[in-house]
Amino acid sequence: MRFRGKSIRRKIVALLLVPLVSLVAIWAFAAWITSRGVFALFDVERVTDKIGYPVENAIEALAEERKAALVRLADPHRPGSLRDLRTAEQATDKAVGVVRDNSRNADLRNRLDAASLHRLDGLVAQAADLETVRRKVDDGQIATTAAFTAYNDEIDPYYSFFHGLNPLQSVALDRQARVLTELSRGREAAAREDAVYSAGLAAGRLTHAQQLQFADAVAQRRLLFDTYPQLLPASDSRLFDDYWNSATGRALRSAEDRIVGADVDAHPEPGSSDGLVVSAGDWQATAGSVLGDLASLDRQAAENYKGRVTPFAVGVLVKAGVAGGFGLLAVLVSVVVSLRTGRSLARDLSALRKEAQEASGTRLPRVMRRLAAGEEVDVDTEVPRLEYPEDEMGAVGRALNTLQRAAVEAAVRQADLRRGISDVFVNLARRNQVLLHRQLTLLDTMERRTEDARELADLFKLDHMTTRMRRHAEGLVILSGAAPSRQWRKPVPLMDVVRAAVAEVEDYERVEVRRLPRIGVAGPAVADITHLVAELIENATVFSPPHTTVQVHGERVANGFVLEIDDRGLGLTPDALLDANLRLAETPEFELSDTDRLGLFVVSRLAQRQGVRVSLRESPYGGTTAVVLIPTALLTEGIGDSDTGEQRAPAAVARQAVREPAGDRGLPDEIELPVTDGGGDEAFREWGLVAEAPCEEVPARTRRFEIAEQRADRLGLAPATDRSARPEGPEPSARPDAPVPLPRRRHAPVLVADNGRTVDGVRRTTAPGGDAAGREQRPAPQATPGGLPRRIRQASLAPQLRADDTTRTRTATPGAAAPATDDRDADEVRSRMASLQRGWQRGREEADDLTVPDRPTGPGGDDTGTTSEGDGR
Repeated sequence: MRFRGKSIRRKIVALLLVPLVSLVAIWAFAAWITSRGVFALFDVERVTDKIGYPVENAIEALAEERKAALVRLADPHRPGSLRDLRTAEQATDKAVGVVRDNSRNADLRNRLDAASLHRLDGLVAQAADLETVRRKVDDGQIATTAAFTAYNDEIDPYYSFFHGLNPLQSVALDRQARVLTELSRGREAAAREDAVYSAGLAAGRLTHAQQLQFADAVAQRRLLFDTYPQLLPASDSRLFDDYWNSATGRALRSAEDRIVGADVDAHPEPGSSDGLVVSAGDWQATAGSVLGDLASLDRQAAENYKGRVTPFAVGVLVKAGVAGGFGLLAVLVSVVVSLRTGRSLARDLSALRKEAQEASGTRLPRVMRRLAAGEEVDVDTEVPRLEYPEDEMGAVGRALNTLQRAAVEAAVRQADLRRGISDVFVNLARRNQVLLHRQLTLLDTMERRTEDARELADLFKLDHMTTRMRRHAEGLVILSGAAPSRQWRKPVPLMDVVRAAVAEVEDYERVEVRRLPRIGVAGPAVADITHLVAELIENATVFSPPHTTVQVHGERVANGFVLEIDDRGLGLTPDALLDANLRLAETPEFELSDTDRLGLFVVSRLAQRQGVRVSLRESPYGGTTAVVLIPTALLTEGIGDSDTGEQRAPAAVARQAVREPAGDRGLPDEIELPVTDGGGDEAFREWGLVAEAPCEEVPARTRRFEIAEQRADRLGLAPATDRSARPEGPEPSARPDAPVPLPRRRHAPVLVADNGRTVDGVRRTTAPGGDAAGREQRPAPQATPGGLPRRIRQASLAPQLRADDTTRTRTATPGAAAPATDDRDADEVRSRMASLQRGWQRGREEADDLTVPDRPTGPGGDDTGTTSEGDGR
């Protein structure tokens, strides 16, 4: 059987309750047995008075009626025989009536056991048979010997009732009670002698059958009185011995011997002996005296027995009380000891339980938190060695203390192992970053040196892959708990941050970025926000079909700014979505075995570090939408040239290509251009880049040189004939040598207005000298209703480009082979790229300088990409 109690106290109580209940049950049973015997002794007197004496009176009355009936049958004509019979019958009826009435007494019946009650009810029912015998006697239809047997059958059940009346627990007293019953039966034997011989006297002759009945009665009487008085106490035994040694006793024995020894024929003849050897007077005097004396002796022995029973009952009661009291005291002591023992065990176990709970719920988690925070933990301080008593409970306490110390030591070793692994990750990542920085520098050199368009395109791709590798290396640093190397001190426009994030994604051509408000991101958070958004955008591009786009848009909210990244993929199941949101919200400890979701861990770490809230939900397109809530504390208002350092930013995002509708230009959806220097080392210093941070650039360098040529052809940009012709401006180059704040060499994210038009909201300040000269030579182009420069085909194209128009056309055609460039050198290529960039910069400046009087409409009457708030949404 399993005990379902939950508390330790209940289990201990259950453990001690079983023996206690057993002990109490045994004590109660013993007390009940003892008390029952004691009360049975006290009931002897009451039972004797209520049923013992009435039964004995009924036996005596039946004996008198038997004698009168036998005399009546022996001589029906004897005077007074009928009167004596009726008197005896009345006495018998009275005595039996008393027995009948007392047998119905409820108190008496409660004091008798079941066997005695059954025999008592039998006596009452047997009284009805007596009427049958009486009718036969009255009618003379029964012989003397038969009547003698019938009356004996009526009397014998009374003695059986005496034998089973209230058996006592005391062997001596019970034996004395049985002895008294047998002595009463001996007196009944003497009465039978008197009845048989009196019938012979009345008939004038003793028959042989009557002589045999007389002899049986004599033998029974002598056996009983010779045997049972010896079993009584000495005083009672002496009474019977003295009586039988008296003259009356000797006279009865002498008469019995003569009657039994008389010569009585079985078939008497006239003149034969009649067997009446004792005269009627002598017999009546002797038998009557003996029967009276025996009745007195029986009553005296019964009174003496009652006198012995009462003190014995009191003594037994005292002994039972003392035993019961000691038993009860033992039970109470056992209960008290059990409760104290149980309470002590419960207290010790509760202390151990509290200690275990404190270790598992407070101490170990605190140690784990401290270890996770990088603090040093002293095992002896956190889990001191405690002293316990030298017993089993103390052994359990010591084992528990050892277990706690082992757990803390294991946690410390695990933390040291994790710290070592993190250090290894950081070391490897830093080494990779150094190598990648050197690789990017080498790629810069190669890009400046090459003249082949295909090679330049491949170098751009390799440059882009290297930048992605640098981001992944930085992800290892973040997972290891270290801070990234890229740091800014001054705010950066949010649009630049998003563009930089898009530029770090492999499928950046598929990303469409709607115009964002002119707000900035605090410098210390720029690197983390850029990395976080890049991870989410890359996840959107990876898990969506390649022909679909990923949209990035945002708006102000009460608690900051919300960026939403929508993809058109298959989406996530509800369980997977819930699991991803839990990982993003709770920032679980990074497990080395869970390598399939490194991006989620990186995003979660970055979001926790900057207080950004990131969540995933189902997108309207059936895919997944990542919602990034940037808190107000990380945002700055009114970003301008003085704050952002748009010229000071390393090429900023003005180098980015702008996506235009294919129908407007007949070109592929994305234009990729090489990067020129936008301000030199001074710009980097003004952006507040940490000196020891590795090199970083914003995405501006793109895919194919031949597309760049055709783009320059359409925009009408004239290349500079010589790099040194630009006064006071830094030499254009494929990459700055100094570190920069944002990712490098990618397609610009596509800025899309609400009506589907592509827009660009970043104003570029070019290098001094070169761009100024260009402005003096060319009038400002007309503006579109949206404020952008209107393109005039080949209006500003350099003479060299006009001369090679056929080659440019072939280069701009998708799939066309690159033209031969055997006669061009690196300076010419750089001049062309510089001219192209200056044309873009000039166009943006002129577009920004134009004012928009009314909200223009695009083709088909749709709104352009500007709202009343000016955020381009």
